Amino acid sequence: MATPPTLCTPGGSPSPEPAPASTFSPLSSLPPPTTTPLSLADTDRPARSLLLSSSAYSLLSSALSAPSSGSADDTVCHWLYDTYLSSDPDLRLVVLSTLPLLASVYLHRIHHPDSEAPSSLSGFEAVILALYTSETKSRNGKAVTVTIPDLSQPPNSNPSTPSIGVISPPLEPQMVVKSTKRACIVGVALDCYYKQISQMPSWSKLDLCNFAAVWAGLDCPCTSEFDGKPENFVEKNDERRENGFGDDIRVEPDEIDHVVVERVKNLEIENGNSAEIDEEDFRIPLPWELLQPVLRILGHCLLGPLNADEVKDAASVAVRRLYARASHDLAPRAILATRSLIQLDKGTREAANAAAAAAANGTGSNVNTPSKAKKPEMLLVSK
Repeated sequence: MATPPTLCTPGGSPSPEPAPASTFSPLSSLPPPTTTPLSLADTDRPARSLLLSSSAYSLLSSALSAPSSGSADDTVCHWLYDTYLSSDPDLRLVVLSTLPLLASVYLHRIHHPDSEAPSSLSGFEAVILALYTSETKSRNGKAVTVTIPDLSQPPNSNPSTPSIGVISPPLEPQMVVKSTKRACIVGVALDCYYKQISQMPSWSKLDLCNFAAVWAGLDCPCTSEFDGKPENFVEKNDERRENGFGDDIRVEPDEIDHVVVERVKNLEIENGNSAEIDEEDFRIPLPWELLQPVLRILGHCLLGPLNADEVKDAASVAVRRLYARASHDLAPRAILATRSLIQLDKGTREAANAAAAAAANGTGSNVNTPSKAKKPEMLLVSK
């Protein structure tokens, strides 16, 4: 694997934070969307405006998914690398928001090489390594652990020595992305994304959910094992948003597959020049180091109360597809984690439907019940 390009100042230190206009100038050569990054530089908070601009995200998406992207001389990769090393937290969030797309294009080209793609993906790897290095420094050589209490002991007894569960082992510094460390490095980068997921725009979360479904591979009846009807398993809430309750609207698996594959087509990460897209071709290896942070992100997308319904539905599809993949791979940890997320998603949707139905019935009964004239209140005042 080639060494990532050196994207630092000549002295070896990270590039200092540039002025807003110069920060956006490397993107001005890209095809302009409705709102260009240079116009965002004139706002009060240009970095925050860039993060929340769907047009700017579309511009970056088109650049990152271009056939020639990811090479050592890729301007966008240089910009993402330097921007992540800046001191502006909003600019760092902009880089993180592009990680689902960048990681998806990178992993797809690694596992499904295309003759038209550049032979070296060191531009992508430099950005991913920047995130990995930042997380390595923040952990300071320590593992990420969780304390597991002994539930066999009564609560009022003397506490015994708790068990320590290791979520992530200590990280070692990496200068290049080796094939044996690739899943770990990308997984740590996704963990950085998860730590800031409350700040991520919905279109970035939606991309990750769609790509996670693609990574899982071909759909199968296992996806609807917990949903009663195999042909219908993802609830849509568009009508409920319009009238306050409404009937459940479900999406056929064929429709889901069409949406996900079309998203991949639009981002130009097809396998070769074939016009027919076989979804199974997009399957990638999913070791636990990579799958664990993906499931954390999907858990937030499923259960986060402020997430858009579109994000929740996409996460629901992805976690079921990953459950089917884990069932076929006989991966116990992945089966347990995805099954738990499916049960939580199912329970949350059933509770929401019950609450909406109860509210609808309560509102209807109040409207049809005649109201009595309210008697005037009499107040007793002591002299």
